[in-house]
Amino acid sequence: MMDYKNTLNLPKTSFPMKANLVNKEKVFLEEWEKMDLYNYVLEQRKGKPLFVLHDGPPYANGHIHIGTALNKILKDIVVKYKTMRGYRAPYVPGWDTHGLPIEHRVSQELGEKIKEMSPAEIRKKCEEFALRFVDIQREEFKRLGVRGDWENPYITLKPDYEVKILDVFKTLVEEGNVYRSLKPIYWCPRCRTALAEAEIEYHDHKSPSIYVKFRSKEDPNFFIVIWTTTPWTLPANVGIALHPDYEYSVVKVGEEKWVIATDLLDAFSKETGIDCSNVVEKIKGKDLEGKEFVHPIFDDKTSRVILADYVSLETGTGCVHIAPGHGEEDYIYGHVQYGLPIVSPVDEEGRFTEEAGKYKGMFIEDANEVIIEDLKKKGILVHASSITHSYPHCWRCKGPVIFRATEQWFISVDHNNLRQKVLEEIDKVKWIPEWGRNRIRSMVEERPDWCISRQRVWGTPIPAVKCKECGEVVLDPKVIEHFMKIVEKEGTNAWFEKEVEELIPEDFVCPKCGKRSFEKMLDTLDVWIDSGASFEYITTKREDHPFPLDMYLEGSDQHRGWFHSSIFLAVAKRGSAPYKEVLTHGFIKDEQGRKMSKSLGNVVDPMEVVEKYGAEILRLWLASSDYFNDIKISMRIVEQQTEVYRKIRNTFRFLLGNLEGFDPELDRVPYEKLLTIDRWALGRLQEIIKRATEYYDSYEFSKVYNLVVKYCTTELSSLYLDVVKDRLYVEAKDSIYRRSAQTVMHEILIALMKILAPIMTFTMEEVYSHLHEKDRKYKTVQAEYWPEYKEEFIDRELMEDFEKLLSIREDVLKALEEKRQQDVIGHSLDAEVVLVPKNDTIKALLEKYRDILEELFIVSKVSLSDASGELKGELVEVTVKHAEGEKCQRCWKYTTEISASEDFPGVCPRCLTVLKGERK
Repeated sequence: MMDYKNTLNLPKTSFPMKANLVNKEKVFLEEWEKMDLYNYVLEQRKGKPLFVLHDGPPYANGHIHIGTALNKILKDIVVKYKTMRGYRAPYVPGWDTHGLPIEHRVSQELGEKIKEMSPAEIRKKCEEFALRFVDIQREEFKRLGVRGDWENPYITLKPDYEVKILDVFKTLVEEGNVYRSLKPIYWCPRCRTALAEAEIEYHDHKSPSIYVKFRSKEDPNFFIVIWTTTPWTLPANVGIALHPDYEYSVVKVGEEKWVIATDLLDAFSKETGIDCSNVVEKIKGKDLEGKEFVHPIFDDKTSRVILADYVSLETGTGCVHIAPGHGEEDYIYGHVQYGLPIVSPVDEEGRFTEEAGKYKGMFIEDANEVIIEDLKKKGILVHASSITHSYPHCWRCKGPVIFRATEQWFISVDHNNLRQKVLEEIDKVKWIPEWGRNRIRSMVEERPDWCISRQRVWGTPIPAVKCKECGEVVLDPKVIEHFMKIVEKEGTNAWFEKEVEELIPEDFVCPKCGKRSFEKMLDTLDVWIDSGASFEYITTKREDHPFPLDMYLEGSDQHRGWFHSSIFLAVAKRGSAPYKEVLTHGFIKDEQGRKMSKSLGNVVDPMEVVEKYGAEILRLWLASSDYFNDIKISMRIVEQQTEVYRKIRNTFRFLLGNLEGFDPELDRVPYEKLLTIDRWALGRLQEIIKRATEYYDSYEFSKVYNLVVKYCTTELSSLYLDVVKDRLYVEAKDSIYRRSAQTVMHEILIALMKILAPIMTFTMEEVYSHLHEKDRKYKTVQAEYWPEYKEEFIDRELMEDFEKLLSIREDVLKALEEKRQQDVIGHSLDAEVVLVPKNDTIKALLEKYRDILEELFIVSKVSLSDASGELKGELVEVTVKHAEGEKCQRCWKYTTEISASEDFPGVCPRCLTVLKGERK
């Protein structure tokens, strides 16, 4: 028997089957570094329209985590796609480098030494710490394959950036939006600083739950019953709030009369076990307005009844204890509307001051039990238990926070109609997903004034001074402008290093008393102003970043964070939103849908994934995820992507192997001369290009992933590439049969490579390096243009016919498998298939495509019959039998005309003409 293996056109490529991603990726990273990839790609798009995705700055206080990796890869996919679509898409990474988390870490590292250090020395250590992690994170992001201007990032601690923060702040001061006030604000007693809304996280917390009765000044047997979960605020009590229109019952309990909201009587009785059935009178809340009751802690003080429509009937008694020094609503209704005093006997460490009497020096939470015991001794504790509820916690130390009245700087969100302008701008922005619009709208509608001062040293200083003569605190645009000139040269450390005389203009005097004797205020700005001002820095420092920017892309928590601060500051400074569209992603959870935490041991380290599987697998996992919602990850989930990756890689290897020697200019077959199956495959490719483009345009990368994976596995590997193997391997090298298939495979290779390039950035670079030199117009696939959708390559009639033919093929494959199980055939080429059409339309279809059926089904013979078939399909009945004749020793098809040629024995007529060089 003659061996014809050497006469076949077997695949040949240097593109390896094994990816070796971990090492190969590093090679590409070095090559990109050498070619200055970022600037090279931008140069190729010179003069093209801009698309600017503005990077929200990650916090530089540790290694990147899986969430920051997700965020950066998403941005990278968008930027690379937009570049391939013909945009000039710069990407300038940024870092957020001021604030409490860094100061906290530095104080941990320094320990007791920090007490001996000046603010300027602490700031220097914080700067070193932040810049160290900027460098670490920069290398980690680069390792993920993210393309950006890594040599020229924006960093919020740099003097040229700090000037822009102060410039935005100066505008707010000039417009009258900044004021100083004694107000209750979120306060972290552990971190000893004020916190903004965006720095608050809600967690479950166990609190006391107590009912306390306040005795009337006029009638010793008349009481109002309040409910509270913060007994420690009772020393600061100045009032009791009732709803003006609710009905309240006066209930006889023993000899006493208690006031409780009628709708809450049953719940109150059930919880306390007290019989409230004896209702002697029903009144409205407004009937008690102004009445005075004895203070629950201090007998010489009183508590006045006020009316407030925020009082609810959800829990408690419908009667709320009011402490304007420790609550937002308490402040608004008690102090602003009724003029009740602001009492806040708690210091910065959360300990009671002298104003709290016997509780002085106690930590507030420790004092709860003592206060409850005192109430019990006084006979006014009605009931005590505990409750687990959602409670505000500090974003940094994770401990519970308090409301505490202190002098702070605020931005008025309603002055100059700022809130309304922001709401109008929100409606002009495209929000993806669409629900983001309502989310940020409701936050803006409900938010209080913005507390912007922090009692920490590591931040942008608020350039306010205090007059030593009259005590006036002054925040003046002239001082800010003078300080900005100093910052340009020396940075904001100057505020902590220089004498106050150097920090104010020469002719500056106190606007109240006219004297020039000042001391510096040492508060720093909320870091959300730092990052929120990034639009001002980037659009004034970079010519390729015009205002407004095209896109902001961050996690959905940024509706109350960066998106929020940015739009307020941009509307104040520029009159419009800083972004045209905002894209948000969900959070990363573990396999069970739980939040990642070290205590649960479910944290997935992105760099660990990279070092084990390669960054490409992490990128592929992200693309597979519906990132608009929360995403699940574990090492097992990541590992599943390695199998998907292998299938995609093998598809490219097959394409490259069978295009060896194919010259895209000289060997291409024109569309009208392509074989039928190849024309169908080219039409299908156009549909894939069109859908992939639509999915990328709507940022639905998981749909791109699903489309491509299905295309590679179902349509290419299991169908088209399987069908054309015979022509590729067996037909003459330069014949129309082989070149027609290669022409379409070449189109598939180039298009598929480009579609996957934004996601599989390393592997598609490797594919690109294995292309024919005529297909490599650039130094990198990242500079290539997006595949063009060509409507003229779609033959609608052919596509419709093939839907039916492929349905018939499914029935044929089932019938072949049955015969394989019965050992009637081994390989499908051992078979002859007999088709019985169900109707004349199907019969006409099969006769129309008679010439391609054997190739399409990969069998030796197909015949049509009117007799009944064994397998009953929807369009045909199918019978499979062993093919007649002998097996061709070259192509394995069966024929009754086997060659007896001395030179080429045992081959079919087709193979004989190929071997003789007669088949073109």
